[in-house]
Amino acid sequence: MPHREFRSAFRTLVISLTLAFSTASLADDMPPASHGIAMHGDLKYPADFTHFDYVNPDAPKTGTVKQWAFGTFDSFNPFIVKGTVADDIGLIYDSLTTKSQDEPFSEYGLLAKAIYVPESRSWIEFELHEEARFSDGKPVRAEDVVYTFKLLREQGSPFYRAYYAGISKISALSETRVRFEFSDSENRELPLIVGEVPILPKHYWEGRDFTKPGLDIPVGSGPYVIASFDAGRTVTFKRNPNYWGANLPANRGRNNFDVISYDYYRDATVALEAFKAGEYDFRQETSSKQWATGYTGAPFDDGRIIKELIPNENPTGMQAFVMNTRRAQFSDARVREALAYAFDFEWTNQNLFYGAYTRSHSFFSNSEMAATELPTPEELKILEPIRDQVPPEVFTQVYRAPETNGDGQVRSQLRKALRLLREAGWELDNGVLKNSTGETFDFEILLVQKEFERVVAPFIRNLERMGISARIRIVDVSQYINRIRQFDFDMVVSSFGQSNSPGNEQREYWHSSTADQPGSRNLIGIKNPAVDYLIEQIIQAPDREQLVLRCRALDRVLQWSHYVIPQFHISAYRVAYWNKFAMPEQRPRYSLGFDTWWIKR
Repeated sequence: MPHREFRSAFRTLVISLTLAFSTASLADDMPPASHGIAMHGDLKYPADFTHFDYVNPDAPKTGTVKQWAFGTFDSFNPFIVKGTVADDIGLIYDSLTTKSQDEPFSEYGLLAKAIYVPESRSWIEFELHEEARFSDGKPVRAEDVVYTFKLLREQGSPFYRAYYAGISKISALSETRVRFEFSDSENRELPLIVGEVPILPKHYWEGRDFTKPGLDIPVGSGPYVIASFDAGRTVTFKRNPNYWGANLPANRGRNNFDVISYDYYRDATVALEAFKAGEYDFRQETSSKQWATGYTGAPFDDGRIIKELIPNENPTGMQAFVMNTRRAQFSDARVREALAYAFDFEWTNQNLFYGAYTRSHSFFSNSEMAATELPTPEELKILEPIRDQVPPEVFTQVYRAPETNGDGQVRSQLRKALRLLREAGWELDNGVLKNSTGETFDFEILLVQKEFERVVAPFIRNLERMGISARIRIVDVSQYINRIRQFDFDMVVSSFGQSNSPGNEQREYWHSSTADQPGSRNLIGIKNPAVDYLIEQIIQAPDREQLVLRCRALDRVLQWSHYVIPQFHISAYRVAYWNKFAMPEQRPRYSLGFDTWWIKR
């Protein structure tokens, strides 16, 4: 008996020592706690920062702001592919971290008070604020984080499965500590983007059907809660007086309105007139015609409404006519290239846009990542492994979308287009373009805003001169969203936004794995091994210099594959607002920063 007791005690001692040494080893390997994480380089703000530079930390918190939204809504669940979601629903949620808007890509603690990440970035741990609370008063805990990612990746939009595919394990180490482990340590962006996901309350969503849209008011942990709504017409958010994170450094000077409400309009012209009549307070304009001609009248003359153009430093991405390459008539790059000659940007800009826009030639316009010169030797090293898989022009020419002199005479452009079409097996037959089997070339351009019809109509007229029959189909918001999610279109006008630090979202835009996933942003249907390769190169970029070079390489391949017909961009926000607002003198470089404005007393 004593012998067995000795053996038992000895075994307990060995186990204890082993655990002690193991724990000590882990402690030795544990990186120091940080208040944030930067994609490349150092954080701008130190651990003891009190607020971002582009806010007024003493801004008064008061008043109501009314805004407008287009169309309708039937859901408060933005995480699934069903339903039309209410605008600004993100106001009710917090994430582990929040991005600063004057750095290319840096995240600072929000729900997380401390961040632990090794140099390898093969894992990351977040220590939550003990005082973090959901809007119903229940604490935010590590199990909510684990539950959120499980829910989103299993039942949410396909985006979450693709975007966070590199997560191999998520563990709740304690009530307030959660650990993410990554299968791909070369994906240096993953530790940052896991911090961006809104954290959902496990106690609320357990027992509910997450896959169905609906108007049950959800529980969140953000600065606002939904106060009221009229389905499809209005939604009102009120600032949560018990919001746990109001005094965090990353939040000071932000979320200054007591109430934010949205009225929904189905006609943009009617919405503008309502704005001028004082029905709502703030408007960001997207139409150059409206901006040039519609913002007139007594409220502008006497200063009650302020009209302002605010420059920004954001990459403008690519707005374009997007061709669905799943359709047979768009599967040939020569055809796609030919159609671009029918869009006369210079005439359109002069006659319809009042000269407001710049032609887009790059998927990363207005940034250092745009491929505007021939590839450098450093970039050629990136491109060399795919030389046989991409158009030769990638190596020898700088892409420029077709240009005209703006007088509306495009005969030479159309001749070039018809040569390309003949090479692809299409011939004019009595003014009608047909292929070898006698099929005519016709397609539909799907639109959701009637105002864009005037932009598309001249494009269609030039297509008709090439023997192509194109027609416009305008549908309501809900139908448009559903058709886009199912890739049920021939051509649409869409845009692919870019940040100052491209990464995993490129898979969602262009990667083969997302081409057949309903709801993905791979609207084009790209399945190109060379593109896949370059996306992974971007995600694995070890530093800023390589990130820029790899984005330029991807830009060239996308350009010369002629997946879209580039349109135009503007590097400024066009805003108008009733003279009731004040804003910080220093504005954020990479956003409008409306959440830093306040109402004057």
